[in-house]
Amino acid sequence: MRQIQTDLWETDVENPFPGLTTHAYLLTRDDGNVLFYNTGHHHEIDRMAELGGVAHQLLSHQDELGETLVTIHQRFGATLGGHVRERDVFAKIRDPDVLFDHRETILNNIEVIPTPGHTPGSTCFQVLSPSGKRYLFTGDTLFLSESGEWQAGYIKGVSDRKELARSVRLLGTLTPDVVISSAYTGTSGFREETPDGWAGAIENALKRLG
Repeated sequence: MRQIQTDLWETDVENPFPGLTTHAYLLTRDDGNVLFYNTGHHHEIDRMAELGGVAHQLLSHQDELGETLVTIHQRFGATLGGHVRERDVFAKIRDPDVLFDHRETILNNIEVIPTPGHTPGSTCFQVLSPSGKRYLFTGDTLFLSESGEWQAGYIKGVSDRKELARSVRLLGTLTPDVVISSAYTGTSGFREETPDGWAGAIENALKRLG
């Protein structure tokens, strides 16, 4: 696990299948750490214990499900949050404690932003860090491609192109300082952004989506 911001840690790399890379991210907080996405690395769960454990785990969509959801809950008592449209899929591993169905702020400074399209319950999260930076966790709604550009997570036969386009446009109304995807095909899953750079990235993602 490596520290990428003053209060944000990235877990070791995982490769669900060739060409795809994933990480989870631990946000350290005085009132309980939050884990975004999921990791299958048990040694990283040990490292999380050293950093204060996990009070809450938030999943962006069903692709992040895994047996370690149970491990993290049993070890730390972490609550699990996910979108109501994917509750039945989540429940095969662990039923969420918190269900999302609209845009709202939880845990004082975490904005829940439903962004359907990649999957029906895809959800993004924006955090206003005490450092003053805004972290945007995009799941697979937007990911960094092999070319280093933000790309919409459209999968033929799975994703809804129109819903995804609307969700990408919604993300374009935000002004994040650091954008962090769940999976990526390039060299990194996160990147710092400027307002102008983010606007251009959204425009390019929409063009590629078609």
